[in-house]
Amino acid sequence: MHRRKALLLFASGAVGRKSFGQVSSIPEGRPSDAHITWVTESLKRMMTIKPGMTRKTLLTVFTTEGGISTRYWRTFVSQDCAYFKVDIKFRIPNQTEQDAHGHATTEEDDNDIIASISRPYLEFSVTD
Repeated sequence: MHRRKALLLFASGAVGRKSFGQVSSIPEGRPSDAHITWVTESLKRMMTIKPGMTRKTLLTVFTTEGGISTRYWRTFVSQDCAYFKVDIKFRIPNQTEQDAHGHATTEEDDNDIIASISRPYLEFSVTD
């Protein structure tokens, strides 16, 4: 029942005014300045990650999410909020990384290079 109520509040645009049955002191229709500041700072932090940076640098701002992924593509979630996400494509920095059969290794590496990063978006969490 609480889950259904939370979803209805979210769908009606009431998030920020009411959360899990608690009434906020924020006037209806106005988000909290503190909330806006927190979201702004989270977005600024996410926007510091750019193509050309390494997976290791990416992991200072984001963490991995469950679901399907490869060494070359994965969805990452913000360390600030797991609903803030980006999709990242990687390239291998050194093509000499091959297994015994001459194939590129499939293990993620801290030195993998970000080839592209999506705009941040909101989505519920995926778990395995």
